[in-house]
Amino acid sequence: MHFNSSVTQISSLPLTGDPTPNDFEIDNKDLAEVPLTRHSGTTFVGDGSFVGLRNNSLVNQKSEELHNTFLAHKQERQLIILQDFPDPDALSCAWAYQLIAQQYDIKCDIVYAGALSHQENIALVKLTGLPAQRWTIQTLKSKDLSSYQGFVLIDNQGTTSQLVPVVQEVGIPIVAVIDHHSLQSDMKSDFFDVRPSVRATATIFTQYLQYGLLTLDSSINQHVKCATALMHGLRSDTNRLMQAQEEDFMAAAYLSKFYDAQLLNAILQANRSKRVMDVIERSLKNRIVQNNFSIAGVGYLRYDDRDAIPQAADFIVTEENVHTALVYGIVHDEDEELEVVIGSLRTTKLTLDPDEFIKEAFGQDSSGRFFGGGRTSAGGFEIPMGFLSGGNENSAYAKMKWEVFDSQIKQKLLRLVNPKDNPIQSE
Repeated sequence: MHFNSSVTQISSLPLTGDPTPNDFEIDNKDLAEVPLTRHSGTTFVGDGSFVGLRNNSLVNQKSEELHNTFLAHKQERQLIILQDFPDPDALSCAWAYQLIAQQYDIKCDIVYAGALSHQENIALVKLTGLPAQRWTIQTLKSKDLSSYQGFVLIDNQGTTSQLVPVVQEVGIPIVAVIDHHSLQSDMKSDFFDVRPSVRATATIFTQYLQYGLLTLDSSINQHVKCATALMHGLRSDTNRLMQAQEEDFMAAAYLSKFYDAQLLNAILQANRSKRVMDVIERSLKNRIVQNNFSIAGVGYLRYDDRDAIPQAADFIVTEENVHTALVYGIVHDEDEELEVVIGSLRTTKLTLDPDEFIKEAFGQDSSGRFFGGGRTSAGGFEIPMGFLSGGNENSAYAKMKWEVFDSQIKQKLLRLVNPKDNPIQSE
């Protein structure tokens, strides 16, 4: 994995200290003999220590179900599969799942197929030592997957990962799906906790921690760094807590006892790369604005620069008289010789549902999977180019191909932006 110079600079900032061997020791006693008990809306764990979770029947139910799922899969090995381009919410929650699972003698590998190109994501992994690995399709095919007894989807439902179909092909069963996005597909798993009403998957995992599935200890460096990652994920998916709800604030309050503010600040201070600034410049130059929607195609991007697209959308939506920004481009993976149209939506319009808007605009593939979806204030889409991938050595052909896709995407978006009778945009 390559890190830009800005991350190298911030890595010199003082952190909480280097991890010691004791930081990674987990007490592997049989959790079946340590019952989780609740009393008057307050959670106690094992020895009766206070955890401080409000009386919430759904949280209690889901936490108990997850506890029982872990017990049923003790001593297994699992894959935690993230979306191809994981964000702080996904990365932090995968780490939390891994730490919880260790208590049940379950070993987990956190994997993603795409890249970490957003500077804050790179800084998060580098500065915390978050154990995520990039596995391309070729990497996956060369792995001996027989050692895995199950896989887990966190902050996604399998529609945004290239790895899921391959893993399913070899017969690895799905153990758990934990997400806060709207339902994307009909997947059956031993444990299922998808709550679109929750602003961040980090909030869901913090509730698991409050319930007692893992007792955070501020003297354990790994716990402090995971809490910091969860705080970053929660903060990121709630737009710096500006779109947070009561349960998000409660989760943040709980994490505040354990996270490292200096480490989080170092992660957030990661600078934008020149390539990201170039994509933002392209989006400003190419945008069209209609009915307070700003739509911009940015052409071809390298696979490693994919996260410049959501960053451009984040920037464009701050423009005066714009309530919704859509930025998209063709992302090219030279190693895999694949191309995919990647797009991001950001909105401040309370009556616009990003999930509904994107699904209405781009529809589904032949297997019934939507090309995109969203959550409150944000969404994204990915459209594989399949047979039309490649051939960009011929500049005239590459230009023609981009013009066709650019026109098609704009046409689909403008059909909703300038509707004659469209309930999505009605006031």
